[in-house]
Amino acid sequence: MKELLRTNNVVYLSYAQAVLKDAGIETVVFDGHMSVLEGSIGVFPRRLMVADDDEAAARRLLANAEPLEPGEGL
Repeated sequence: MKELLRTNNVVYLSYAQAVLKDAGIETVVFDGHMSVLEGSIGVFPRRLMVADDDEAAARRLLANAEPLEPGEGL
C-alpha cells in the first residue's frame, strides 16, 4: 500500500475517499482511531492509503478534483 495523503482535515479526507471510490479505487484510512488515544483533539493526521498499482491514477484523480477556492470557477 502507498500513502496518498496525510491530513487532519476529516472533511477533505472524506472528499478524497469519495472521489476515488467513484473511480473504482479502494482506499484504507490508517490512524483513523488515534483520536481515542489523543483525547479527540485531532493532533495525529490520518493517512489515506491505496494499492501500489492504483497510486498514479489516484494522484491524477485528486489533482484534477481539487475543490475550487472561493471566487474561482462559476
